[in-house]
Amino acid sequence: MIRNLLKIGLLLIVAILVYNRFFGTTEEQKQAKGIFKSVGNVFVEVGQLVSAEKDKFDAGKYDGVLDKLGGAYRAIREQAENVDGKIIKRLDELERRKAALQTELDSIESIDQQIQSAPAAPKKGIKADPKAEQNQAAKTADQQRRKAELQRQLEQLIKDSDALIKQAQEE
Repeated sequence: MIRNLLKIGLLLIVAILVYNRFFGTTEEQKQAKGIFKSVGNVFVEVGQLVSAEKDKFDAGKYDGVLDKLGGAYRAIREQAENVDGKIIKRLDELERRKAALQTELDSIESIDQQIQSAPAAPKKGIKADPKAEQNQAAKTADQQRRKAELQRQLEQLIKDSDALIKQAQEE
């Protein structure tokens, strides 16, 4: 219900802007033109942000963090005889979360490779398949969502790991 109202509201705003751009007074035309230019700039900025984040991801931004966490977990486990049983249980849980994140990272990288190896745009004179373009855009958007969620989970895992390390050092 709310989604439909938002869609209708957005469609109404776009319709008003288009009407003002072509049939409005001079002032309304300038205003609509400025709004379209601003929206275009927002899309350009978002595109640059996504591209920069993709480059960081491709450069292995997350691989190093997961490796460092693994090293910290091994160090804690080596000191296991001096550590409370609760800490060992928390360590096991953190290692399971790390393994799940590693699996998710591998999956994301695999799908990224599939997207990159997908056929490029059709040659000149051949119409592009709109459904294929929509599927490609949907896959790319889903990948960005998955990367953002992976980063959020990784940051939480790091916080939880820091807390565990501090607790292990105190005991």
